[in-house]
Amino acid sequence: MASETGQDGGHYVGMPQLDPEFMATQVFWLVVALVVIYFILAKVAMPRIESIIAERHGAIARDLDQAAELKRRAEEAEVAYQQALTDARAEAQRIAAEAKAEIQKELDAATAKADAEIAAKSAESEGRIAEVRASALESVEIVAKDTAVEIIAAIMPAAADKAAVGKAVTARLKG
Repeated sequence: MASETGQDGGHYVGMPQLDPEFMATQVFWLVVALVVIYFILAKVAMPRIESIIAERHGAIARDLDQAAELKRRAEEAEVAYQQALTDARAEAQRIAAEAKAEIQKELDAATAKADAEIAAKSAESEGRIAEVRASALESVEIVAKDTAVEIIAAIMPAAADKAAVGKAVTARLKG
């Protein structure tokens, strides 16, 4: 290790930065370095930092404004969607009501047609039944007259007048 000269002419051992002989120049250069760093920071770095912070604040403000605008548009779109949905539901109900009314109209027409056909067939059937009934009554009357004549002829051959028996049977059948 190299030794250095101290205050009393002897050798000083240790760090030269802590030597009191060099303290004044070290403090001077420290102050100069701090002033230079301060001016560099104040004139170069701080304005850049401030401009970046201002840009960020501006960007944030723009983003917030844009978000508010998008939110407003989204709310308007939702209102328009809800209105369109309400209109579509109303239109669907109207169409369903129209279809139901048309189907009911067709059903009523078909029912009326079926009722008319049933009434016509019923009247036709009643006519046929009346014809069959009249024919049956005629047949019954003829059979009754013939049977009565045969019975009377079998019981009393002399009193078997076919015309008189026929009148008696007709009178009895009518009431």
